[in-house]
Amino acid sequence: MIPNILSIAGSDPSGGAGIQADLKAISANGGYAMAALTGLTAQNTCGVSGIHMVPPAFIAAQIQAVFDDIRVDAVKIGMLGDEAVIAAVAQALDGCACPIVLDPVMVAKSGDRLLAAQAVAALRDHLIPRATVITPNLPEAADLLGCPEAQDRAQMEEQAAALLELGSGLVLLKGGHLGGYDSPDLLMSANRRIWLEGPRHATRNSHGTGCSLSSALATALVLSEDSEQAVKSAKSYVSNAIAGADQLCVGQGHGPLDHFWKFRQP
Repeated sequence: MIPNILSIAGSDPSGGAGIQADLKAISANGGYAMAALTGLTAQNTCGVSGIHMVPPAFIAAQIQAVFDDIRVDAVKIGMLGDEAVIAAVAQALDGCACPIVLDPVMVAKSGDRLLAAQAVAALRDHLIPRATVITPNLPEAADLLGCPEAQDRAQMEEQAAALLELGSGLVLLKGGHLGGYDSPDLLMSANRRIWLEGPRHATRNSHGTGCSLSSALATALVLSEDSEQAVKSAKSYVSNAIAGADQLCVGQGHGPLDHFWKFRQP
């Protein structure tokens, strides 16, 4: 079965992040990709120069149109922008029984904020408890918890446990912001704590990493019977997409991943 994956996120016209990255990652991992747009951005690899949010009622209408006609096997949620959009998405997903992967997008790779600061509480209260898994990086975890960013693995474990108490079934806390030669992620549930090791690639091509990982994970959760294996599969995919990105020549800032790296292998 080819899984149908719905991404609810914003658009990146440069193609490296947001809906564009989601569609690529879902497709590359064996899914049929669908999209409900939450916002339009004017951005490239160097930064975000403008954001135009889609009216909340129309976001909900997009989601409803998909569910009315198509079997949805998993949902990925990315950029939401503000409290009104969060409320609309939460209501639109009432009764949704499929896996939901929530990537709490707050700040772009360039440092531009994509979620209003006052909307963090709404995300925490209305969407995290609905999520099968949340995939914050270290700055996003600190924002959600209102605490300093984790500086080592011990602090990552403490923050992952605190995030789990917010109500999601699983927490995948991404450790890419830690210093060092590796890039460890921590997968935590109520009864297990698993460190997922990975190399740190020396590259500027990291635009859209979080979007791509969460979309690959949403697809893998449907195709795999085991959530740990699904996370490992998604992490491996993104690591290879980063490693293969040097083949691309896109932009002057943080370049995108090569989502279709495996199709370029000899």
